Amino acid sequence: MADDNRIYLFDSTLRDGAQTQGVDFSVADKTAIARALDGLGIDYIEGGWPGANPTDDAFFRDPPKLKLAKFTAFGMTRRPGRSVENDPGLAALFDADPSAVCMVGKTWNYHVDVALEIPREENVEMISDSIAYGKRRVGEVLFDAEHFFDGYKASPEYALSCVKAAYEAGARWVVLCDTNGGTLPHEIDRIIRDVAEHVPGTHLGIHCHNDTENAVANSLAAVNAGARQIQGTLNGLGERCGNANLTSIIPNLMLKMGFDTGLGDYELKQLTHVSRILDERLNRPPSRNAAYVGESAFAHKGGLHVSAVEKDPATYEHVDPSRVGNERRIVVSDQSGRSNILARFREIGMEIDAKHPKVPRLLELVKEREFEGYAYDGAEASFELLARRSLEDVPEYYKLHSFRVLDERRWNARGELVTVSEATVKVDVGNLNHMAVAEGNGPVNALDNALGKVLLESYPELEDMRLVDYKVRILTPGEGTGAITRVMIESADGQDRRWSCVGLSTNIIDASYNALQDSISYKLYRDGAKAA
Repeated sequence: MADDNRIYLFDSTLRDGAQTQGVDFSVADKTAIARALDGLGIDYIEGGWPGANPTDDAFFRDPPKLKLAKFTAFGMTRRPGRSVENDPGLAALFDADPSAVCMVGKTWNYHVDVALEIPREENVEMISDSIAYGKRRVGEVLFDAEHFFDGYKASPEYALSCVKAAYEAGARWVVLCDTNGGTLPHEIDRIIRDVAEHVPGTHLGIHCHNDTENAVANSLAAVNAGARQIQGTLNGLGERCGNANLTSIIPNLMLKMGFDTGLGDYELKQLTHVSRILDERLNRPPSRNAAYVGESAFAHKGGLHVSAVEKDPATYEHVDPSRVGNERRIVVSDQSGRSNILARFREIGMEIDAKHPKVPRLLELVKEREFEGYAYDGAEASFELLARRSLEDVPEYYKLHSFRVLDERRWNARGELVTVSEATVKVDVGNLNHMAVAEGNGPVNALDNALGKVLLESYPELEDMRLVDYKVRILTPGEGTGAITRVMIESADGQDRRWSCVGLSTNIIDASYNALQDSISYKLYRDGAKAA
């Protein structure tokens, strides 16, 4: 059993999470999530499977620049009958030029016999060859032992021979996978202790699925038995019932079990924020009852509980909610959340005295706007503008008088059915009145193009700005076509900066313009532009 107190965190949200029903990450989503995970302090971020699909290929061609985490590519061991040098899957894996690679291989004799249909010894050779080859190509190789616990129950000797081969070939981590999620905590504990007699715990990892609602418990049981790496996903995303939820595992390790995860107190306070960033990227409401980070995780209704909490919070709160970036909520009278807002100020470089006379009004304004439907967890640029406009002076770079957007669906000269969007804007820049017309591949793109025609002459800083993602969420679906719509726009520029803005309206084009206006203003403010 390992005596090392350091637990290494491996996030597979961008691959395992993408297998969740209804989840479809864009390249922009993957980039934003990877950066959030890196900022949180995760040790390994698995980007996906190079060669498996166009999205992963595009992501690996232009990976995000990470400050801490090892950017990891996922693939499989060499195929039967091929050498490591002549396997296209391995070639794609290493051509992606990751910091580390994670290879999955069979460890259940049943799968070797029925799925691969090869001698069992050949499968062990495939594992050993692939890991040794990977060790020569990149600095760090991990081995995911697929269906390990089923394999161990069927034939401990064979399952052990597979993981020992990976370890002896140079795998930094041998990760035991509960692939169908059917193993229980007491079994995990016993088997991990057995395996640790052959592979040191400092090289053992655990990868659990949640089919019996035990993925978090199984992961913690594995650590207690000696494993020192945990693989999981943000918010427990994953196929079927999901994967082990790192959002719960991290605070359990740090606050309950006393382990070092590489995260400090400041990073742990970002946990709720990062959890909600993921949900906003997926355009779905956060789970209110999620442990630690849910809106109701520390909510108390009127009556005995409220009285007890006010006298001694520990009565009904197992940890201080501020330690994970959440807050106590008394349902009949929400707390102000002052510390959370001030922490957000520090993130964007605003050192504001908590006693500043304008802070209370800003707190109320944020609460009012979030009640209306604004979401600032995934729209940091809009939050910064709101804060700076409340506490400082932000220039008014232009004034919009009106805009009009037309969509025309027609047959073109080649007999193709096309839809063309056209936008007209009337704008004041300084003392000059402008009108511009532009087309686009959609109403938002047309609006952006029309505004660009007007603003570029006065603000050349906008030349390298581009829209990279656009999401729409209906907040009041019961109201049909009159529902309130929230639009999230992500923009980027030539300085490799990305920022997100939010707009809200019953009119989708109006909501889009509101987000677009924030995006333009944020770019100009960050570049130090002066109002014309």
